[in-house]
Amino acid sequence: MTDDTSPWLVVGLGNPGGEYAGNRHNVGFMVADLLAERMGARFKAHKSRAQVVEGRVGPPGPASRRVVIAKPMSFMNLSGGPVTALRDFYKVPVGHVVAVHDELDIDYGALRLKLGGGDNGHNGLKSITKSLGADYFRVRFGIGRPPGRMDVAAFVLKDFSAAERRELDYFVDRAADAVETLIADGLERAQGTYNS
Repeated sequence: MTDDTSPWLVVGLGNPGGEYAGNRHNVGFMVADLLAERMGARFKAHKSRAQVVEGRVGPPGPASRRVVIAKPMSFMNLSGGPVTALRDFYKVPVGHVVAVHDELDIDYGALRLKLGGGDNGHNGLKSITKSLGADYFRVRFGIGRPPGRMDVAAFVLKDFSAAERRELDYFVDRAADAVETLIADGLERAQGTYNS
């Protein structure tokens, strides 16, 4: 059982560097950026090889939750190192860690929230699970399957298409809402509202 006063750690998964910024694989960074913007805060470099923002989520007052939003500055497949360093630094229980990531097996823009489970071939999750175990929350952002015979690695490292970009802001906004609901109201409420 986690202590309600413990901070939360929300990790947006992605690859650092401008050339990756619009990639499907970087949707976790996009959600993290929006959450930081909502807090009115700017990311700062942290010794854990991540950029972080500290703030609160939920209604003002004692019901609000302390939250650290992070973007690991390692590549995706090495996310576990920075996440573990942040967990240790901020003393976050594993049950208060949330990974926001792209998911191939879900239609574009659909969300699925869950606690624990496998990594489904996602290298960022694989790295975090190796470091923390599997009992952390996931906010899975659907990017759909690659068309035709396109290689999966090539697909996730491509930018969202023009058609996808028309709705991207709406879906990123919805994913940020889902993260806030998960932290403020719990998994069941968040799943009921956002699992599409």
